[in-house]
Amino acid sequence: MNHTIEIHIVSFNIPYPPNYGGVIDVFYKLKALSELGVKIHLHCFKYDRPKSKELENYCKSVTYYDRPKSLSYFFSRKPFIVQTRSNKYLYKNLINDSFPIFFEGLHTTYFLKRFVEAKKRQIIVRTHNIEHDYYNALAKSEKNVFKKLFFFSEARKLKRYEHILESNICIAAITEKDYLYFNGINQNSIHLPAFHPFNKVDIKSGSGNYILYHGDLSVNENIEAINFIMQEIASKVSFDFKIAGRNPGKKIIELIKKYNNVELISNPDQDVMTELIQNAQINLLLTSQSTGIKLKLINALHIGRYCIVNDKMIEGTQLESLCSIKNLAKDIVEEIKTLFNKSFSEEEVQNRKQTLLKIVNNTENAQKLINLLDKN
Repeated sequence: MNHTIEIHIVSFNIPYPPNYGGVIDVFYKLKALSELGVKIHLHCFKYDRPKSKELENYCKSVTYYDRPKSLSYFFSRKPFIVQTRSNKYLYKNLINDSFPIFFEGLHTTYFLKRFVEAKKRQIIVRTHNIEHDYYNALAKSEKNVFKKLFFFSEARKLKRYEHILESNICIAAITEKDYLYFNGINQNSIHLPAFHPFNKVDIKSGSGNYILYHGDLSVNENIEAINFIMQEIASKVSFDFKIAGRNPGKKIIELIKKYNNVELISNPDQDVMTELIQNAQINLLLTSQSTGIKLKLINALHIGRYCIVNDKMIEGTQLESLCSIKNLAKDIVEEIKTLFNKSFSEEEVQNRKQTLLKIVNNTENAQKLINLLDKN
């Protein structure tokens, strides 16, 4: 147990409930570090989620900061996601001691330069994405002209701002692909895989009777994937499909109504989503962006049967051996036909266990971070 380590973690949002990408990684990292005895001072930006008593179970202290999102911040030279997290009280709280600081995402690094110049603190920045690539991808898929301009502007600012990572800090990249990129900027980089809700592989025996796609249904990337699945895949086979996730818009609802073999499950809670993933015969996971890691992939591999993915979903994750990788609609359709009536074998379960425990093991990855802190 590592009772002597004390650390500040600065989170871009309140990481509870852990119900979407980035906050899932933050929350389960807190939990894993706490279970290994690390004392955590958590700092959260509050803007669209309520304060959480649950976080106090894992942290020595939890402090919240407002994140104003005035239009004036758009005209800053710094990225909007950084400038809006420039709360002066955060800096005042961080300078009260000499504990290491773990910044969650480029978003939270407004005060990074001051600590680097002081040369008195160990600093780690968690990169959840190559942010300028992520925002460029958002811009390309956005239909609203004003949002598109904002995303392109933010991408340019993020690319320019990224030089802040060249300083005497450590970068903890979430995928192997991202690690290779950031190591080119700062050789004091490590690959620290995503933290997640699972401490074991729990796959149901037998087979399911539907194909599942799940995600945030209000996000353009996922809307594009659903359109592709409906028009190019669900329309070509008689198998049942379920589309599940948060906040589907009218266009998605109307599109899905056109297909007799497709069911929409809107805003399922965590228990329902778990059952949907576990009971599916195939989890179909497609994306147009290869940025960061998709936590839904890790979820499906821990509790779901067969996973069909495209190469952008799996790129840089080291989990390629656990999925069927198909990019063309006709190849996905053929793979669905091959896998739909196939029982998921015990050998496949054991292969999942061995690979996942080696790569995305919360305890081992928390210990990796602790070892890094112990060296300084």
